[in-house]
Amino acid sequence: QVQLVESGGGLVPPGGSLRLSCLASGFAFSRYAMKWYRQSPGKGLEWVSTISTDGDAYKDHSTTYADSVKGRFITSRDNLKNTVYLQMNNLKPEDTARYYCSMGQSRGQGTQVTVSS
Repeated sequence: QVQLVESGGGLVPPGGSLRLSCLASGFAFSRYAMKWYRQSPGKGLEWVSTISTDGDAYKDHSTTYADSVKGRFITSRDNLKNTVYLQMNNLKPEDTARYYCSMGQSRGQGTQVTVSS
C-alpha cells in the first residue's frame, strides 16, 4: 500500500531554514506528481507546492508554489531514492504548521515545523 513518511521538521528561528523529506513506497513514485500541504492549528489544509513527473537529468521537473511561499520554498525530487524534498528558506512565524506530502488521495502523518524565536 502507499506509504509516505515525512521527516526533517523542528524548531527554527525566524529567517532560518529547514529541509523536509518525504520517503515514498508502495507505488511507482516516478510516475506521480507529488504535493506538499500544511495545516496550522485552527486552519484548514493549505496547498504549498507541487512537483511534476516530467524532467530528467537535463531538465528540471516542473514546480508550482502557493503565493505565500513563492521565492522562499523549493521543492525537488529524487526518483532513484523515491523521495521528495521541501527546502524552506527565510522562514516566518506564519509558516508554523504541520507539513504533509501527498500523492493523489494519500497523505503521510506529517512533520511539525515551528518558527519562533
